[in-house]
Amino acid sequence: MANTDESNPLLPNQQSEVKDEKKPNKPISSTAPAPPFPADPVKPLSAAVPMGWTAEGVPMGHGVVGDPIMNRAQWDSGLCACFGRTDEFCSSDIEVCLLGSIAPCVLYGSNAERLGSAPGTFANHCLPYTGLYLIGQSFFGSNCVAPCFTYPSRTAIRRKFNLEGSCEAFNRSSGCCGSFVEDEAQREQCESICDFATHFFCHPCALCQEGRELRRRLPHPGFNAQQVLVMIPPNEQTMGR
Repeated sequence: MANTDESNPLLPNQQSEVKDEKKPNKPISSTAPAPPFPADPVKPLSAAVPMGWTAEGVPMGHGVVGDPIMNRAQWDSGLCACFGRTDEFCSSDIEVCLLGSIAPCVLYGSNAERLGSAPGTFANHCLPYTGLYLIGQSFFGSNCVAPCFTYPSRTAIRRKFNLEGSCEAFNRSSGCCGSFVEDEAQREQCESICDFATHFFCHPCALCQEGRELRRRLPHPGFNAQQVLVMIPPNEQTMGR
């Protein structure tokens, strides 16, 4: 008959116990060091310091929310400033206005390309926008489908450059709803809704405003090409007499 102990998973432990019994007992030293005292439990940082979060989703201390450093900056141009400003970007502002009126898909792809700076970003945003534009024009007679999917770009621009939204602009002009604006969570929800409403009701103007802002803040990814060093081999040398 097979020994049933061989299939027991605790067999190694049993063998070690038998070996320990055969070994002579060693005297226990009375001068053995005492066990160390248990260390005090360390409280997590989140429990010690109340945390909040900024418009970009970055956690921070609760007391930093109301600091003047967190004040948002204003947009470089207004929503209805179709031709921008008379500065060195004036020709670019006119180009943005024409693209927003005639080819908004190209302007949206260009804005996404500057914001994302990844290869293929222009095509990945321009082509889907064109499809949504054709669907809206075919079934509803207006470009009402594409703005439902393009408004996150405005939210991304606002968070990237720490720009104020519609709620903060209204609070700055009227001075009301101050407690509502100071709450980061409520303010961000309100700003996201306002971004959607801006794209839905003023879609060409929103794209143009975002295009003017991006062209003044970020260079085109094609202009960021690094210099390439070309190694030219030396000319063939001949031994002179």
